[in-house]
Amino acid sequence: MSGHPLWTFAHALRKGFGRQDAAEIAPSLHDDIEWAIFGPIDMFPYLGARQGKEAATAAIRQIVGNFRLHKFKQEDVVLGEGSASALLRCSFNAAENGRPISVRIATFMRFREDKLTSLRAVIDTFDLVEQALGRPIDLPVTA
Repeated sequence: MSGHPLWTFAHALRKGFGRQDAAEIAPSLHDDIEWAIFGPIDMFPYLGARQGKEAATAAIRQIVGNFRLHKFKQEDVVLGEGSASALLRCSFNAAENGRPISVRIATFMRFREDKLTSLRAVIDTFDLVEQALGRPIDLPVTA
């Protein structure tokens, strides 16, 4: 796949999720990758910061083991030389119970030598937690 390295990474991500195999994604990661997905790590321990290809691949392995990708849409993409940002809409099914989960993720990526060297992802976590629980979260009314 030619062009911006984002497309190579996105293709590997789709393929890896489709096959439930993190090994499909690993070749697009730089050995020194800084990987961070910001979200509720108490509920989803595979979120959070990871350093290095092995640690990032282990987190990816847990994610693909817990969710079945149904749909992956890039709503907005901004490409730079050696960088990319994307707003994604992802629809999954929880592997444990089949519950559908739809989440919006903002991603900020850097590339070197055509490999992903840095990923920062921010998830709409409130919505994600409500969907994972299968019920609304009751919050106190504030003034």
